Amino acid sequence: MNRYPLWKNLLIVGVILVSLVLAWPNLYSQDPSIELTGARGVTVTDASRAEIQAVLETAGVPLKNIALRDGDKLLARFANASEQLRGQEAIEQALSTRYRTALTLAADVPRWMTAIGLKPMNLGLDLRGGIHVVIDVDLEAALEQALERNLADMRTQLRDKKIRYLTLAREGEQVVATFNDAETRDAGVKVLTRNAPDLVVMTSASGERFLAQLSLSPTEQRQIKNFALEQNITTLRNRVNALGIAEPSIARQGERRIVVQLPGAQDPGRLKEILGATATLEYRLVDTEGSVAAAVEGKVPVGSKLYYERDGRPILLKRRVIVTGDQITDAAAGFDNQSGTPTVFVNLDGQGARRMRDMTSENVGKPMAVVFIENRTTTSMVDGKPVKTTRKVEEVISVATIREPFGARFQTTGLDSSAEAHNTALLLRSGALAAPIQIVEERTIGPSLGQDNIDQGLFSVLIGLGLVVVFMGVYYRVFGMIANAVLLLNLVMIIAVLGALGATLTMPGIAGMVLTIGMAVDANVLIFERIREEIRIGNSPQASIAAGYEKALSSIIDANVTTLIAALMLFSFGTGPVKGFAVTLTIGLITSMFTAISCSRAAINALYGGKRLKTLPV
Repeated sequence: MNRYPLWKNLLIVGVILVSLVLAWPNLYSQDPSIELTGARGVTVTDASRAEIQAVLETAGVPLKNIALRDGDKLLARFANASEQLRGQEAIEQALSTRYRTALTLAADVPRWMTAIGLKPMNLGLDLRGGIHVVIDVDLEAALEQALERNLADMRTQLRDKKIRYLTLAREGEQVVATFNDAETRDAGVKVLTRNAPDLVVMTSASGERFLAQLSLSPTEQRQIKNFALEQNITTLRNRVNALGIAEPSIARQGERRIVVQLPGAQDPGRLKEILGATATLEYRLVDTEGSVAAAVEGKVPVGSKLYYERDGRPILLKRRVIVTGDQITDAAAGFDNQSGTPTVFVNLDGQGARRMRDMTSENVGKPMAVVFIENRTTTSMVDGKPVKTTRKVEEVISVATIREPFGARFQTTGLDSSAEAHNTALLLRSGALAAPIQIVEERTIGPSLGQDNIDQGLFSVLIGLGLVVVFMGVYYRVFGMIANAVLLLNLVMIIAVLGALGATLTMPGIAGMVLTIGMAVDANVLIFERIREEIRIGNSPQASIAAGYEKALSSIIDANVTTLIAALMLFSFGTGPVKGFAVTLTIGLITSMFTAISCSRAAINALYGGKRLKTLPV
C-alpha cells in the first residue's frame, strides 16, 4: 500500500532534475560589462578586441574578460561598476569615432550552459537597473503629415479630372483651394470629397476668387492621433527588439506619451540614438530637365530639390516622393547577384506597390534615385568630455535607369557595407515613426540600487521560508521536514519556469514568491491534518496516509483554483507591476500543486510505503 509505480517515480525524478538544471544558471553572478559595436563602416573583429585591450591597459583599467558576441559585437567584462565606468570613459576618449559603447550586465555562466541555451531569468528595471524614459509624441505633426499626404492626392485628383484651380495649399490645419468661379469650385469639392468622405468642407468667396476650405473631421483627427501613437509604440518595440535590446517594456501612458523601460541598459545616449533612429529610404525621380549648376547656386527649379550623392556630387531630384519608408512591409539584407555589392531587398504594401508600378510604367528609360535618410550621431570631445550630437543626413545612395515597370518587390544597392545593409534592413523592417518624438523624462537607475532591491527581496524570501521551515519541522516532525523539502523544490521550480519562459522578475514578482511560499505549505497542512484525523478515529497508519491525500485533494484544488482565478484577473486588468505579481503567483500555484501532492506523496511512499507501522511521526 502507498506505493507509486516505477514510471511515476521516474517522471517525478525527471521533472526535479530538469528544474534543477534550468535553475542552475541563477546561481552565477552578473558582471558589469560594456557592449561594443562598430560605428558606421567599422566591422568588429579579433583585431578590435586587441585594440580595446590595448586602450584599457594604457588607461590602467583592469579587464576581467573580453570576447566576441553574436559575431559583430564585443563584450568586455569588469570586476565592478567603478571599473566599468572607467573603461567606458577610456574607450570613448580614444575610440569614439570607431566604436559605440553601451553599459550592461552580463551573466557569468559557463560556456557549456550558454551553448545549450541555459540562461538566468531576466531581472526587471527595479532589480537590474537600467533606463526609464518618457517620450512625448507630436500628434499635431501627425495631423500635418496626414494633410500633406491628402494635399498631394488632391492635386492628382483634380489634375486627372481636368479641373482647373488657382491655388491649392495647406494653411494651418486646413487645405485651402481657390477657383475662378463657383461652378468649378463645386465640381472640385465633389471630386475631392468622393474619395475622402470624412473631410469637412466650408465654401466662401473673396472678390473674384471662390474658396473651398477642407479640414479633417474630429473623428478622423482622433483616429489619426491614436494610430500615430500606436504605430510609434509598435515601431519603437520592433526597433529595440531588432537592435538586440533585451527585455524591453514599451507601453502607452495617457493620450500622447510612451514609457520605455530597458532593464540592464546604462547608457542614455545609446538609448536616444536607438529610439530616435529614422533610417529610411525615399524613391524619387531624377529631374533631368533642370540645371544642377544653377541649383547649386541657389536657383532650384519649382518642384525639385537639390541633393548630394555619397561622393559629394550634386543631383537634382523631383520633390514628389514615389514611395517612403512607411510603405515598406519587409526588408532583408543580401548581395547583388551580378555585382556582389551589399543590397537591401524591399517589399512594399499594396498602395506603395501600385504607386511604384504606375510611376515606373510612365517613366521607362528615365533615371530614379534612392535617398537614404538617417539621424546620425557623432561624438566629439568638449572640455575633455565626450559630447554626442545628432544631425539629419540625406544622401543619394543609388541612381538607376528604369528598364521596365516593377512593383511590390525590388532591390536597392549603393550601401557602403554589409553591416550598413543589415542595419538599414532592420530599421526598415521595424517601420518608420508615424510622428516625431521627444524625450521629456529620462532616469538612469544604477546597478547598485538594483542590487539593494535584490538583496532585500532575497532576505524577505529567506526570512519567510525560514519561519515556515521551523514551524513545519517542529509541529509535524518528519512529515514537516518532507513538506520543507518540497517547499524548497517548489521555489526552485518557480525560478526554473521563469527562466525557461524568458519572463522578467521584478519586486512584485518577489512578493508573489513570498506569498507562494506561505500558500504552498497550506496543501501539506491540509493533508497532514487529515492524516491526524484518520489516526484519531482508529485507522491504520497506511490507511490514514492514503485517506489523507485522497480526502484533502478536493479542498486543495478548490483553494488553488479560486486563487488562480484571482491571479488571472490581476494579469488581465492590471498594469506592469501587477502583471509581474500575477505571473509569479500563477506559476507558484501550478508548481505547488505538483510538489505538495505528487512530490511529497512520493517521498512519504519511499519512507513508509509497504511497511508495517504502529505510529506515524506527524
